[in-house]
Amino acid sequence: MTSSEEFAAYIAGLPRILSGAAALFRDAEGRVLLVEPNYREGWALPGGTIESDGGETPRQGAHRETLEEIGLDVDLGRLLAVDWVYRPGWPPLVAYLYDGGVLTGDDLKAIRLQEEELLSWRLVERDRLADHLHGTLAGRVMVALDVLAEGSGTAELENGRRVG
Repeated sequence: MTSSEEFAAYIAGLPRILSGAAALFRDAEGRVLLVEPNYREGWALPGGTIESDGGETPRQGAHRETLEEIGLDVDLGRLLAVDWVYRPGWPPLVAYLYDGGVLTGDDLKAIRLQEEELLSWRLVERDRLADHLHGTLAGRVMVALDVLAEGSGTAELENGRRVG
């Protein structure tokens, strides 16, 4: 076996981690933009899987997914939260959440849903987010809203809960 074959075998034996990225958009009233996927229950943020095999970064993935899913070509703001999500029987997930900013009325009118994946979108008040978001995403969004309100740095999370 050559050294490059040995290295390839070593890499193939390493643990696999999924990675996803999303954007947190709000309106002037502070409501959060949620999208309704057609492939699972519950609501989500615009975002999805990072195409890391092709060299895509988390920020690029969040931007691409935002453009694909809701048709907005927005320069994303700072990283609000990074969440390590582990569920037995599933590969671990690292989820990045970026500040999408405050959308204007014109921005909201410009939303065009990706019909292959999404049924609808809506703006949801903070106190109603838990009614729409399942699992660790609800915690991730609440912490990201806190980061924005506090003006604090990026939050580290594990399974949707702030650590450190």
